[in-house]
Amino acid sequence: MLRLLMIADDFTGALDTGVQLAAHGIPTQVVVGQADLSACSSTVLVVDTETRHLPAAKAAEAVARLTRSAVENGVGCIYKKTDSALRGNIGAELAALLKASGARNLPFLPAFPQIGRTTKKGVHYIDGVPVNESPFGIDPFEPVRCAEVTKLIHLQTDMPAQNLRPGETASDKTGILVYDAATAADLETAGRQLFQNGTPPVLAGCAGFAAFLPELLGLSDGSVVETPQLDPRLLVLCGSVNPITLRQMDTAEKAGFTRLRLTPRQKLEPGYWASADGKAALAEIEQMLAANPAALLKPMTPGQPAYRRLRRARGIDLDGLRVGISGSVGQMFGALFGSEHLGTLLLTGGDTLLQCMNSVGARELEPVCELESGIVLARFTYQGRTRYVITKSGGFGQEDLLVELADRIAKH
Repeated sequence: MLRLLMIADDFTGALDTGVQLAAHGIPTQVVVGQADLSACSSTVLVVDTETRHLPAAKAAEAVARLTRSAVENGVGCIYKKTDSALRGNIGAELAALLKASGARNLPFLPAFPQIGRTTKKGVHYIDGVPVNESPFGIDPFEPVRCAEVTKLIHLQTDMPAQNLRPGETASDKTGILVYDAATAADLETAGRQLFQNGTPPVLAGCAGFAAFLPELLGLSDGSVVETPQLDPRLLVLCGSVNPITLRQMDTAEKAGFTRLRLTPRQKLEPGYWASADGKAALAEIEQMLAANPAALLKPMTPGQPAYRRLRRARGIDLDGLRVGISGSVGQMFGALFGSEHLGTLLLTGGDTLLQCMNSVGARELEPVCELESGIVLARFTYQGRTRYVITKSGGFGQEDLLVELADRIAKH
């Protein structure tokens, strides 16, 4: 029976939230696109609506349609998963959920203090810096313009929104209720207050608050999923432009990871990997994977002069560049999928993850466990072969994350 529906706007976010339930042994599915809730046999279903880059009105309609289906099918609780840095159509999607659900109010807990993302007096911070002054404020694809959460919400909706302290009662309030949280204990306090009179029909937040849902919903029996044994060979496909991930890549290369740099043609020419040149390049990549236990592939470089010239020459806007590069990397991944030299995968960025899954016809990933906060291990099966993939958002993890993960996988 479906007890909890989670609605995310990108693939990595769907996984880092769904794993909060899956890691406790709770049956959890993560799928892309609209889903038939009446046919779902899982306890928890996470749907990635792929609405982060859509116009606000289209994003709102996708969320409203899924919410109405959940209400019609008697789903007890709907959780709108938001980005922990407040990227995407926050106001439009929260308002759509609240209106379509018919609920009186929508408690929104945007903080993820477990990784340094907090909300204090209604202002959202990344490691103590207001989010609009952090690297997320200059993101080339989805910059966050405002750190005051209610103001950010009101950029896309006139739905009432107000700020609340941890533990403050919500029963007599209407609209979107933004909760402060500086610590994980603040999230837990807010959760206990919200659930004291039963399960709220709608909630919103990121993986930070979702970590408390197994207990609050009474779904956990106390068990924890163990990390399975992984192939010690690691290939990192980086689709993020976040400075945090870029530093992780540089640190890994200095530590001995082999780095493969794709040419503009390889990244953007339609059908390249099926051409004679593309097949020759794939053979070289396979040789590289065979000779190196850890490798990096960094395809996304939108700010470099060569790419600005290429965009102008081909009439490609920035969003077209994002989609074109991630699609090309997905095609490359599909061509390499059956290689005996392809081991454990680590994918950063929701676009890259989605295109890689599309290339092998996989619409669903099964989250297994967290390797650390925000770093998710998942698996999928295609043509009889099961692959493990580590996923993370571009802004997650310490500088030596890739090196540490490679060492841990090899030792395990």
